[in-house]
Amino acid sequence: MEPVRHPAKRYGQALARAFKRFNGKNGWVMSSHVAMSLMLALFPFVLFTVALSGALAEMVSTDVELQDMVDLVFGSWPDQVAEPIVAELNSVLAASNSRLMTLGGILTLYFASNGVDAVRVAMTQAYRDADPRPFWKARLLCLLFVLAGGAGLLAIAILELALPLYASFLQLAFPEQVQEVFSGDRLSRIFIALTPIGAVLACHIWLPGHRHSLRQILPGVLLTVLMMTLAGWGFAYYIGKFASYSATYAGLAGAMAALIFLYLNAAILILGAEFNGTLIDDPLT
Repeated sequence: MEPVRHPAKRYGQALARAFKRFNGKNGWVMSSHVAMSLMLALFPFVLFTVALSGALAEMVSTDVELQDMVDLVFGSWPDQVAEPIVAELNSVLAASNSRLMTLGGILTLYFASNGVDAVRVAMTQAYRDADPRPFWKARLLCLLFVLAGGAGLLAIAILELALPLYASFLQLAFPEQVQEVFSGDRLSRIFIALTPIGAVLACHIWLPGHRHSLRQILPGVLLTVLMMTLAGWGFAYYIGKFASYSATYAGLAGAMAALIFLYLNAAILILGAEFNGTLIDDPLT
């Protein structure tokens, strides 16, 4: 009987094998495909979420600040990467009609789902799953994923508005504690941090060809979130100190920085799935 190995050694070996699997299956090429698809899907996704917000405001008389939703999408990005993209996005939003639930809104929803579909293919390959879902069902899943993402952002934005109001009722009993915990800035930071974690977890749960238990996917999710956080800090430092995108790409510098940042995050997402796949294939690594 093979002796039980120390968890640190086991996960270290699994990570090394995950890198090998990643390189062997052209993970860098797949990462570029995912990054480009996500880049093209970002604007349609935010536009769709704005349209959903406009429809919700008409139905329940709830006004959600657009900037709050933009912050939820781009708040975890490095400022040097997010600012040019957010500036262009705000220009588009200022010139567009938020009541977009028309044929244009349907097309926007479809284009946004293309980014999800790219992630689905990458995650399925990383887990070494054979996706049994037919094309229509896979596409429907991607559309539902975008719908759920937009609805989730709206729910978080509304919760940011509702919690301070609720806290005002509790403040009489716990004045200092409640005011500190439910402050607007603190809530925003918490939700901005939790949004990418929820997105990564959702990708691992629903996008691969087969369902895996939470215990099986959690190691890769934690690895992905940790590496994405480190990559964000490192990329922000690199842009601030060394990068010269403006000299190389002129007016496209902001878009190129965002594309490279998405490329790194796509590679990390796929690597996290490969890490889980390695542990599933050989649990005694």
